[in-house]
Amino acid sequence: MPELVILIGLPGAGKTTFYRERFAATHVHVSKDLWPNAAGREARQRRAIDEALAAGASVVVDNTNPSAADRAALMELARARNARVIGYFFDVSTRAAVARNAARSGREKVPNVAIFTVAKRLQPPTIAEGYDELFRVEIGEDRALKVSPLSA
Repeated sequence: MPELVILIGLPGAGKTTFYRERFAATHVHVSKDLWPNAAGREARQRRAIDEALAAGASVVVDNTNPSAADRAALMELARARNARVIGYFFDVSTRAAVARNAARSGREKVPNVAIFTVAKRLQPPTIAEGYDELFRVEIGEDRALKVSPLSA
């Protein structure tokens, strides 16, 4: 059974690093960042997710996905393809995200205002949204990403 993995968190929280470390070999990577100048990025993302799930592939959606409504639209796609839905909430402060972002260069670096804008909209996910599994990701003192189950 394919799965849809939804990464949730601020820009600079480590979502793409997490994807590369945990899912790159097994899941299709879908991110609006892959099409920075494309018109209709939302529709393009939905098509990419639907096509991958229809082919039986598992997918990671690597965007900020800040609101429950954003995530519900993704879950609807997954449920239509009988895919499991797994969420990873990057519980990272704006200070930590700004620090991680400062270490970036080129297109990977975002304006700090983007971090604060998403922080204002960010709704931590709950299992009640409909996840099959939900996890919290935090940055440890050693800067490693630490994962724990999130049940409420």
